[in-house]
Amino acid sequence: MAKREEQPNMLPVLKEDIRQNNPGRLYFFFGEETFLLHHYLKQLQKVIVDPLTESFNSHKLTAETFDMRTFADCVENLPMMAERTMVVVDEIDIFKLNESDRERMIELLSDIPDYATVVFTYETTPFKPDKRLKKLWDAVSKYGTLVEFQKQNQRDLISWITRHFAAANKKITPDLCLHLIDITGGTMTALSGEISKICAYSGADEICKSDIDAVVEPVLDAVVFQMTDLLGQGEYGAALLQLQKLLKMQQEPIQILGAIGSHFRRLSTARILLDNGKNSADFMKLTGLSDYPARKTMSAAGRFSAEFYKKTSQLVLESDVQMKTSFDDADRILEVLILRLAQEAKND
Repeated sequence: MAKREEQPNMLPVLKEDIRQNNPGRLYFFFGEETFLLHHYLKQLQKVIVDPLTESFNSHKLTAETFDMRTFADCVENLPMMAERTMVVVDEIDIFKLNESDRERMIELLSDIPDYATVVFTYETTPFKPDKRLKKLWDAVSKYGTLVEFQKQNQRDLISWITRHFAAANKKITPDLCLHLIDITGGTMTALSGEISKICAYSGADEICKSDIDAVVEPVLDAVVFQMTDLLGQGEYGAALLQLQKLLKMQQEPIQILGAIGSHFRRLSTARILLDNGKNSADFMKLTGLSDYPARKTMSAAGRFSAEFYKKTSQLVLESDVQMKTSFDDADRILEVLILRLAQEAKND
């Protein structure tokens, strides 16, 4: 097998392989954007496998069915009434195989038949190659195309969301697209399901914010942002209701506390930048946030003083210690924290 040229982003290579109807012999699919992972896996399968002979030439192995002998048989079996075979291996960390299985894996990856395409997929299992296992890593990097499916940037997501609503004969503004991205976490997997719910709920041709807020369940970070926004607006009771909403969603109190602490650290950083004449572009460079959440954070940071953020850091730390060392109810600790933050906000 010829060595594939290594590139920073191998998704274009995969796209070209599919477009040219010329799939490679070995791929590793991983990354946060599982919607794209599944999409391109299906596209690859369409190129390789004829539906009429799929039962003979398409093989899938999971943690329950994978062993080296079965894998070798799938890779080496000749195609039946077709030109190609495809082997998909889900959630198998090949770097954690025992030594003899690793040696056999190296042999197989180094000499995959020209009629076979093998795809290792990692959706819930992290893809973290152990480069200390040099022979195995050399086989993976030399013969494989490593495709990471990253979260899409803000501009591409807005375009994608708009097209999906248009397919359902609905219109949505870019600002509402940003709001939807923000409260869902911005993965296409989450967005796809929420778009379907919004379209089913809305009876109008154009989507409004109330349609989104009525059916979309915000992710943890989004609710925490709403909570701190309400504190900044003096809506202390509403901020406490947001906390109770999270608890009803069965979010772990320690995770909620972590999100609160993380969010206030971002606000504190934004406040320092503001005090030094910096803007949201500087905040984006420093934190890696995209434009919309960076602008939101900078705007929210200006509602409180630097002293307030120092105090919130202390209160969050005290709550963390109390949650980990006392027998007090964790939900009550969070509620007391929000009340104390509200009091600090009143005095700021």
